[in-house]
Amino acid sequence: MSVALQSTLTCPSCGSRTVETMPTDMCLYYFECAGCGTRLKPKPGDCCVFCSYGTVRCPPMQVAGYAGSAAS
Repeated sequence: MSVALQSTLTCPSCGSRTVETMPTDMCLYYFECAGCGTRLKPKPGDCCVFCSYGTVRCPPMQVAGYAGSAAS
């Protein structure tokens, strides 16, 4: 199984999008939007900002079988 290491984060406040490389050994709990400065935090039930606001779930979730688009 191939694990994607890049995901596009979309800020829910301003809609700004940025492509980020995901860490493979930890979850990213906070991310500051470069567009508006909003500090993104995971939605309830998600482990990280990539699972909440990204186009691809974080590597640990991909390995666990939750591949595909994360943001809905």
